[in-house]
Amino acid sequence: MENKGRSIDKSSEETFDFICTTCDGNGKIVEAVRYCIECSGYCCQSCTDIHKTFPVLKDHNLLDASQGNQASNQPTSLPEFPTERCYLHKGKVVDMYCEKHDEVCCCTCIATLHKSCPEKSVMSIPDMINALFKLRDCKQIQSRVRDMMVSMETLGKSKDDKIKALKDVKNKEIEKALKFQKALESIIRNAGEATRNEIESKYKELEKEILQEKQDADGNKASLKESDDKLKKSEGNRAQRFVCTKIAEKKMNEADRQISKQKVRSNDDRQLAFTPNQSLLNYLNGLQHIGMIGVNTKKKTDLYKIKGSKDINMEVKDDSETCHSEGCCLTFDNQLVVTDWSNNKLKLIDTNTMKVTNYCKLDSGPLCVCCINDHEVVVSCTDNKIQFVSYGNKMTPTRQIKTSHYCHGITTKDDKLYVTDCDSSLYIYDMSGNLLNTVSQDNDGNKLFSESRHITFSENRDKMYVSDWIQGVVCFDDVGNYQSTFRDYDLSHTEGICVDGRGNIFVVGCWSHNVVQFNEDGEKIGVVIKQQDGLQYPRSVCFHQELNRLFVTLNVSDVLKMFELY
Repeated sequence: MENKGRSIDKSSEETFDFICTTCDGNGKIVEAVRYCIECSGYCCQSCTDIHKTFPVLKDHNLLDASQGNQASNQPTSLPEFPTERCYLHKGKVVDMYCEKHDEVCCCTCIATLHKSCPEKSVMSIPDMINALFKLRDCKQIQSRVRDMMVSMETLGKSKDDKIKALKDVKNKEIEKALKFQKALESIIRNAGEATRNEIESKYKELEKEILQEKQDADGNKASLKESDDKLKKSEGNRAQRFVCTKIAEKKMNEADRQISKQKVRSNDDRQLAFTPNQSLLNYLNGLQHIGMIGVNTKKKTDLYKIKGSKDINMEVKDDSETCHSEGCCLTFDNQLVVTDWSNNKLKLIDTNTMKVTNYCKLDSGPLCVCCINDHEVVVSCTDNKIQFVSYGNKMTPTRQIKTSHYCHGITTKDDKLYVTDCDSSLYIYDMSGNLLNTVSQDNDGNKLFSESRHITFSENRDKMYVSDWIQGVVCFDDVGNYQSTFRDYDLSHTEGICVDGRGNIFVVGCWSHNVVQFNEDGEKIGVVIKQQDGLQYPRSVCFHQELNRLFVTLNVSDVLKMFELY
């Protein structure tokens, strides 16, 4: 029969092997019959019954009192059980792991959401913790959580700065409106008031958007801080630490998605603008406003400067040769993808930790790469082939397109592939591999390219730029009609090319060991990065618009360069 737990007076000389922790705190000595993992204490029979009565305590793990090991006070000798509760099924302990989805959950989740998963991929965390914990480096995740917290804090501060700058611009634009209103005197007074109100309205719309973005950043930061705290508290309990690690990964993904939205929307570059309408002098009576109110995209017209730089090691353990990267690009969630021609690999780099997180082996040497959507990139390869690769938990080569020519530079627009041949032509394909057009001559029949290299589109996608090893940069409209060619004496043997989203083009000079900044009309602004900044035969370039970071790959090197600009 189960022992119900005897009680004695504190003055008695009789002792028990184990006493109830809760009753002892209330001045009673009662023999313990169970030990509760979650409560970290011993329970008499009455306290054990309470555990079975209250829903919040029902899932606590109750052991025999002898397993509590109160005398040695060594919690590491106890079985390891998670304590995290399922956010979907309140009260359920997160003690299961689905290997197929790489997700921790409770038993109810397994029965409902993972019922179609293979049985061998579903396992109990307490039963398999020795094997599971070896698969994940908790310290690395915790470090990434902290890095992400810093990124969220930086994002929040940038929104404060943008609001302040927006207020300054608003005040200047209102002042301009007032001066123009005075020139028109009393007839336009009412129209002037309406204009000021619309400026205020536009300002509030932008302010509301930016404040919401800042609030989201603060929320993500707080969520990451909570994960960081839980990771600290879970030391000594690997099962709980594993659960906290997986939850932290989810929260980091949410934070990543917020950062990537900034690149797509580019809200930070919008400003209020008041444009006076001089024709109002002739048309006053029928007008309601004294000018046009809008939100303009701010163009950057001055030369970028280097704020700092960092070397990123892209070597992985089974590389047999020194890395040789001809191309790089950023994914929609701002991960960096680089090609490694000498090792036949495509590599994925976390732009927060600056470390290689994933890679895959290809059949031939990858040259250039561009992102198609939120889970797929496309790569030009040395064996006259275009290779599609999915990325996520695992990078996987998928379908291929065989061509009749060498493939080098590659980009996409409107479900079309634009490919150079490192020779005299630019080819345009649809996504199925059907050749739509070949561009090699201008309207007068003159040869356009000496050695066509990399390709990019302007910010609003109405211009296409193709770098040429000898000619410089060849400019087309968005359908492939030739417009102009521009070059500069600071550029020798033109290679990589990308845009900054603010009206500028970065162009790589391979033999001049530099990166030169042009505007979209081909006018040189200046040399951004020089050989003394660490460039030696640079090959490709891409720009992180949200963080103002320029990534540059080098000819034969295990290191790629990251430059923080301002």
